[in-house]
Amino acid sequence: MFAKLSKFFFLIALICGVSECLNAQTDAGKRPTLDGREDKNDEVRTVKGMLAKQRAIQDKKDHQELLKRGEQAAALSEQLENAFEQKNELSLQDRQKLDSLEKIVTKIRRELGGDDDGEEAVYEGDKKPSTAREAFNILKTTTVKLFDELKKTTRFSISVIAIQNSNSVLRLVKFLRLRS
Repeated sequence: MFAKLSKFFFLIALICGVSECLNAQTDAGKRPTLDGREDKNDEVRTVKGMLAKQRAIQDKKDHQELLKRGEQAAALSEQLENAFEQKNELSLQDRQKLDSLEKIVTKIRRELGGDDDGEEAVYEGDKKPSTAREAFNILKTTTVKLFDELKKTTRFSISVIAIQNSNSVLRLVKFLRLRS
């Protein structure tokens, strides 16, 4: 009888040991804390990692869109200068392009974290334009400088020069709207 009882206890101990091993394998990712609750840090770390990765992808996409806007602004300013050179005035379509240029450069400035600082614009050679022809020439060179400065930036940097150039472009647009 004693032999049967010891075999019975041995069998129960063996079953408990095997079930404990199986339970440990299924809960390997969950660590109990001192008060018996499971540690959620692993899950939080993976969620934070996913969010950080998504944020990095979105930042990269936003930077690419910023560069695309800079390229559009440079192209528009060149088109406007060429149109003014040919006709010596702005057509309705050219005025719409001027409005589009203003909207694009305003978005660029906002994305760079800048605003209208109220200071005088820095024009090429520190000289304000006196004619519309001169203003279109300065507009084109300033917009190209803006685009070149945007190409130098990364999604982690802010360029003060790009903000200043965007302010100059916006002031030139206002000047041209009044003069032409």
